[in-house]
Amino acid sequence: MSDLIVIAYDDEYKAEEVRLTLAKLQVEHLIELEDAAVVVKDANGKIKLKQAVNLTGAGAASGGFWGLLIGTLFFSPLFGAAIGAASGALAGALSDIGVDDNFMRELGETLQPKTSALFVLVRKVTPDKVLEDVSKYGGKVLRTSLSKDEEAQLQAVLDSRGLTPTVDQPAA
Repeated sequence: MSDLIVIAYDDEYKAEEVRLTLAKLQVEHLIELEDAAVVVKDANGKIKLKQAVNLTGAGAASGGFWGLLIGTLFFSPLFGAAIGAASGALAGALSDIGVDDNFMRELGETLQPKTSALFVLVRKVTPDKVLEDVSKYGGKVLRTSLSKDEEAQLQAVLDSRGLTPTVDQPAA
């Protein structure tokens, strides 16, 4: 089972930096992520979601391959590839894996302008090594599926090395 962790940062770029750090740690097998997404609230208050995986592009590539293969069998490879790519892109755009987009937008609305938040679903983690790298960014825990004690410990680690951002905390 995965744990959801949402951490807010005091600028628009820090959440993306932490996501890149987590990707590096995943390559080193210190953490296993199911999903990692960044929400940015720009200076105008506009919310931008940045997913780790572009499902539309992945669906188009997969659909294009299968469409080409099936089209070749029926002597129309270009038509098959075009239909496959279009249907794959549509399927990718309509599918949603990981953290719910509406949840991310709702929580993103609570952020101050020019801030960001990182949403991660963690399957497995080596806490001491991961926290050592992530704590230098600071941050404020907004939501988790962790126990209250684990959440408090996480916030204490983040507070010990970084500054907490100004965030309007939503009512729980």
